[in-house]
Amino acid sequence: MPVVSITLLPGYDPDTQHRMVNRVANAVRSVIATPEAGTTVFVNEVSTYRRDGRVFSGGRAAHPVASELVQSFLQAMQERDLQKAQSFLHPDFVMCFPGGVQMQSLSEMTSWAQLRYSAIHKHYEQFDESWQGDATVVFCHGTLQGTWSHGEPFEGIRFIDRMEVRDGLITRQDVWNDLAEHRQA
Repeated sequence: MPVVSITLLPGYDPDTQHRMVNRVANAVRSVIATPEAGTTVFVNEVSTYRRDGRVFSGGRAAHPVASELVQSFLQAMQERDLQKAQSFLHPDFVMCFPGGVQMQSLSEMTSWAQLRYSAIHKHYEQFDESWQGDATVVFCHGTLQGTWSHGEPFEGIRFIDRMEVRDGLITRQDVWNDLAEHRQA
């Protein structure tokens, strides 16, 4: 049964520490076939340490919860608050929509979307996070409902969004959905 010890400098709030021990436990269990009850992770806090000839007494800032950041971005987009939505995006942000359509600005995306629908809302079933190097990858999926550009309503259309978050900003969004299949019908 694995026992993992994390040593931190002071200053990390309890929520950040809880998030860290849960993620480390999940990482351990993804590599070792051990039950939840057999995995122990704990945090030690030290007042100071020395590395590379320098003395440190505080840790670095914690990253925001990536799935919460993505939810806030998507909510701002749904409300068409493009200024607020833009505040969640990295300057090099890129998005890719069905059919391989790539865009880099929210205004470009809303202009493109007006040809497809006049209103759209997402019902989220789940948000999942994974980690790849410096990026947190957030997947969300659920169904779309809204109004086609000719005024007819639609609902229950599947979607998946994949977002990459680095340093607290969204760098990429990939979108998959069945809008085209339903629009043709």
